Parts: sequence; structure tokens; C-alpha cells
Amino acid sequence: MRILISACLSLVLGCTASVHAAAPGTLEGHLAIAEHKEVDLAGGDAQGTADRADAEYPLVVMSGDGKKQIARVTVDGDGKYRASLPPGDYVLDVENRAQHHLRATPKRFTIVSRQTARVDMEIDTGVR
Repeated sequence: MRILISACLSLVLGCTASVHAAAPGTLEGHLAIAEHKEVDLAGGDAQGTADRADAEYPLVVMSGDGKKQIARVTVDGDGKYRASLPPGDYVLDVENRAQHHLRATPKRFTIVSRQTARVDMEIDTGVR
């Protein structure tokens, strides 16, 4: 009988804890992509930096230590992104940044339950 009561009490406490688990928070931001165009030496216009942002460069949310991918974030055509994440410390980075020779600084951020963390990202693609 004691074992049965103990088991039921454990079940009730376990269910109560999961009901009171921390609600997720939100990551949102804007991705700006700078593409440097080559200068036309034949007398054409010198072209500077063109800003654009789109889904061509997916972002990844990594664990706070940067070792485990938690989520992949898709950027819309206006450069905006939004994701729901459990509370914790994270790093926002560009997927395969080194492989594509992109210059971007990973951004550390913290998600708090029921709050929004604003993290903007900039990518420099280099000369094209």
C-alpha cells in the first residue's frame, strides 16, 4: 500500500512540475547582407556596398557553448526572422559560414520565458 501511495505521489508531483515548466521565449531580428561589387575600371560607375537580405543565408541557433545546433532559422525576403526557443543561453550564427567564406560575428543571446530577445545579424560576403 505504501508503495502504491508513493508511486501515485511521484506521478502527481512529476505532472505538476511539467505543467509549471518555463514557457518559451522568442528570438527575432533582421539579417543584413553586404555584397561589395567590383569597381568598373573602364569608366563605369564605382559600385559600393549593396544591402540585401533573404533566405539565401540560413541562420542557426547553437547552444550557449556553440557545440550543438538547437534550431535553424529561415530568413524571409525582407531579412526578418523569428523563432520560439526554451529559456537559456544561445549563439546565433550563419550556417556554414566558414565554408562559404562569409564574414559574420556570431551573436550570444539569452532567451527568457515569455519575453522577446532582439538579435540582428550582419553578413559581409566579400567582393563578388
